[in-house]
Amino acid sequence: MDKVTDIAQTILDGFNRHYWLFREISASATNHFENGDWQSIVDANRTRIDMYDQRVHECVEKVLNQFPTSEQDENLWPQIKLAFIGLLYQHLQPECAETFFNSVACRVLHRSYYHNEYIFWRPAISTEHLEGDEPIYRCYYPGSSGLKRCLLEMLIDFTLQNRFENLRWDIRLLRTEFDKNSLASQRRHPNHQLQVLGSLFFRNKCAYIVGREIIGNDIRGFIIPILQDDNGMLFVDTILFENEYISVLFSFSRAYFLVDMEVPSAYVQFLQSIMPNKPVLELYSMLGLQKQSKTMFYRELHHHLKYSSDSFIESYGIKGMVMLVFTLPSFPFVFKIIRDQFEAPKEGNRDLVMQKYLLVKHHDRVGRLADTLEYSHVALPLDRIDNELLEELKSQTASSIEIDDGVLILKHVYIERRMTPLNEYLSKADEKQKRHAIIDYGNAIRDLAGANIFPGDMMLKNFGLTRHNRVVFYDYDEICYMTECNFRRIPPATSFEDEMSSQPCYSVGPNDVFPEQFTEFFFSDADSKDIFQQIHGELTEPEFWRQHQEKIIGGQQADVFPYPESIRFRNQHQQKQRFNDDTPAVAAVA
Repeated sequence: MDKVTDIAQTILDGFNRHYWLFREISASATNHFENGDWQSIVDANRTRIDMYDQRVHECVEKVLNQFPTSEQDENLWPQIKLAFIGLLYQHLQPECAETFFNSVACRVLHRSYYHNEYIFWRPAISTEHLEGDEPIYRCYYPGSSGLKRCLLEMLIDFTLQNRFENLRWDIRLLRTEFDKNSLASQRRHPNHQLQVLGSLFFRNKCAYIVGREIIGNDIRGFIIPILQDDNGMLFVDTILFENEYISVLFSFSRAYFLVDMEVPSAYVQFLQSIMPNKPVLELYSMLGLQKQSKTMFYRELHHHLKYSSDSFIESYGIKGMVMLVFTLPSFPFVFKIIRDQFEAPKEGNRDLVMQKYLLVKHHDRVGRLADTLEYSHVALPLDRIDNELLEELKSQTASSIEIDDGVLILKHVYIERRMTPLNEYLSKADEKQKRHAIIDYGNAIRDLAGANIFPGDMMLKNFGLTRHNRVVFYDYDEICYMTECNFRRIPPATSFEDEMSSQPCYSVGPNDVFPEQFTEFFFSDADSKDIFQQIHGELTEPEFWRQHQEKIIGGQQADVFPYPESIRFRNQHQQKQRFNDDTPAVAAVA
């Protein structure tokens, strides 16, 4: 082979090694789930997030060592790209391989932004109708086999080694829910199928079956969560049919799934068939392919810039003291750049803020922490930057930007889905909306505490509402592990002067937190304070936080379910007990 082909093959070999390791880690989740080893599932997710950059670094080193002139010979790279396209014929992850090529090429060439002919600015290989060695999904036919038999086969075909606590009861509940919710009036249609993706989706303590019911031309998605009891026995926790519940399960505010995929694009296409309003880039991200998500976002951004004319402006609302935040009104994302200097009383530095964002990326976000896309050297057209914003960028973030030939280059930026700040939402909400938001604000704090996260700055402006009206935290410069905090009760004043003083009359350590101040500090009106205190009063007591600290230190992982408690099958426990008394226990090997 010639030099061009050799470099292309070296890059593809680097990607193939990366994806082989990606699949190996994803597949390990099955064993961790069977063993109830929840910490290993968390560790696997964290390892998988970090490994992409490690593999890119290895590949760059190999290219530079074996082909030392490749860094200077830029004109070689369009030819390398063409050779790489040829190598992708019948490849099962071509879109991800193209992204890997971009990462390697950009690091070898050491440029802030790149000519389209050097990298895959748009996909060169179609992912339509890609097929692996094994079928992507399995089909079951209730019309010929019966719904009960199909559900039984669906559960046991994944061959989990744990036994089901009561498989007959689980199937009975599933069948009842299908009859109530799932296109029952058309059940006799000849084209009636249940299609289920061939790999389980693992996250936290749960394994999810992802499927769709097809009746004629109608398609309806469903998700079946499988949990373990204290004895390691399996049980079906519920079934999700509602579009909102399924969408929330795949929300950008949750940890990535561990799922073994030979053809990731086929999984994305299947998921999009049941979540047509979910952006494809978010689906790739939720499958753990966040680098592919970044590629797709960047393409989408520049496509939008071509077909829009509005300007980037500073985001509405209260300005952040650590981040300068701006947005393009017609594009549903915000861009966050770390300020060169933080306004008092904020402390810390750039490296510390970046560590906080990495903590969130690694951690279980439990539906309450917004995911971020982190970029280096993002080029935006200078004529689309509002003049006031440009002056603010120059004065506040000079070390993070560069202007070159009509382009504004963001040397480092975080990009997040745009949400309505909670303080702005409450200022315009009616009484019902206000009550819901305040209650969910408290629920968000509870969920984060269960995941060992203390937000730090819990001002309402640092929380936002998603399109599903869920409260999510998105300001991470003061976030920390809850076990690092010292939750204290405010000492009583020892004199009249101390009581009237505007400053604390007691010592305050760097990790001290006084929950009694929460309600007064966060809400300015009496009604909001009353709602919060009525529903979440215990959050203002140090004992609540200390108890959660003890549980976490003791190794207890809180259960935060991504669907309402009211739809869990465990609410039918009494019926289940009567069923167990009347029928033999069924414990099938799954």
